[in-house]
Amino acid sequence: MLKQHLQFKLSQKLSPQQIQLMKLIQLPTQAFEQRLKQELEENPALEGGKESKDDFDAEFDNSDDFNDNESINAEDINVDEYLSDDEIPDYRTHANNYSSDDDDKTMPYAAGTSFTQHLINQLNTYRLNDEERDIAVFLVGSVDESGYIRRSISDIMDDLAFTQNVYTTEDKIESVLKIVHQLDPAGVGARNLQECLSIQLHRKEKSTHVELAINIIEKAFEQFTKKHYKKLLQKFDISEEQLKDAISEIEHLNPKPGGSYAGNNRIIEHIVPDFAIKIVDGELELTLNGRNAPELHVSREYNNMLKGYKDSKDKSKSQKDAVIFIKQKLDAAKWFIEAIKQRQQTLFVTMSAIMHYQKDYFLTGDERTLRPMILKDIADEIDMDVSTVSRVANSKYVDTPYGTKLIKEFFSESMKNDQGEDVSTREIKKILETVIEEEDKKKPLTDETLAGILKDKGYPIARRTVAKYREQLDIPVARLRKKI
Repeated sequence: MLKQHLQFKLSQKLSPQQIQLMKLIQLPTQAFEQRLKQELEENPALEGGKESKDDFDAEFDNSDDFNDNESINAEDINVDEYLSDDEIPDYRTHANNYSSDDDDKTMPYAAGTSFTQHLINQLNTYRLNDEERDIAVFLVGSVDESGYIRRSISDIMDDLAFTQNVYTTEDKIESVLKIVHQLDPAGVGARNLQECLSIQLHRKEKSTHVELAINIIEKAFEQFTKKHYKKLLQKFDISEEQLKDAISEIEHLNPKPGGSYAGNNRIIEHIVPDFAIKIVDGELELTLNGRNAPELHVSREYNNMLKGYKDSKDKSKSQKDAVIFIKQKLDAAKWFIEAIKQRQQTLFVTMSAIMHYQKDYFLTGDERTLRPMILKDIADEIDMDVSTVSRVANSKYVDTPYGTKLIKEFFSESMKNDQGEDVSTREIKKILETVIEEEDKKKPLTDETLAGILKDKGYPIARRTVAKYREQLDIPVARLRKKI
């Protein structure tokens, strides 16, 4: 049996324009420039650069030539809303909050030889028969960006047979691999860290320290990595001073030989700060990167098309269709310019609130002065949604007198100290980091001891919390911080 009934439901839906605006806000400067370029290419009604000052009449009379389904009235196409006779668009004059650094900074990429080609060029200096060369080139092609070959010899043998039609043995591959190990940088082609360090040590000029270091790596690698120094002293019957010298030799080796190749053509991500904060006469001054404030206007040619349509007496169907198309492009252009205005305002207002909230930090650079701050604190202050603040904080950088910082780093949770005051967890982490830096490396402090020290300093936190903060700071446990 079917029943009919009314149901009232309150729901909120975002318009396509709102979704696009959120995406624009999330974009950092470089990605925003790419999005801007894409929009300029896709919408012929939108143009960049300064607008010319030709005088023209953009007024249109109401037209009743179309019925309601296809008519476009003056209210629909009010070109005054899209165009300005000023040299500078009005939204560039709203506030003096853009940096003067408007240069088009493109990052040139240096041409050079790839890491793989660099290794192959070295193979050309060795006398190899055809089979050996094919194997050597394949091995070099298997070297990853860190300089390692992380595949088993049996897998390489199978791949040589299936992909290169080279049928060989594991012993033959092992012998060619020894040739690859002679290439520069030292340690390249190693199958693991132990082999990598061993190759580098064998390249060094022979001495007592180097010989001991080789023995440690090849015969007691596990004890070395776990820093069981007493076991090493007993195993090799050496003094602490001798062990210290050998460890010093090992510490000067490169665990990632591939990363040391200067010609490695990996694309490096260059960070372009979205904001800049300066201290002027003891006060903070915030500027938005000028590249976030492009000069945009609606195409004059599109306006002329509309004017031509207005002046024509006989309006054909094709002309009507063209005017509808033009209106759509003008609407899109106007919306994009408005969206950029809103993006600039949102970015500036949000960052300004963060700057004033963390004023003590930006004036001193001392991380211990960072106040506890969560997204909701800023959202409430600027009367915006938490998600909007999150979009600004997660992907934007600010240039400060103390370096370029990711904005989300200024956010942290709070904990109460022994006085009952809210303090930032960043403050506690900074103190923890300082205590560990100043510890006696011969007897590193355990997490339990660190918790006691922090408690004495007025921060009563549990041992497991100390362990969590230590891991977040990428600091190893006490045993692995030990030095002889």
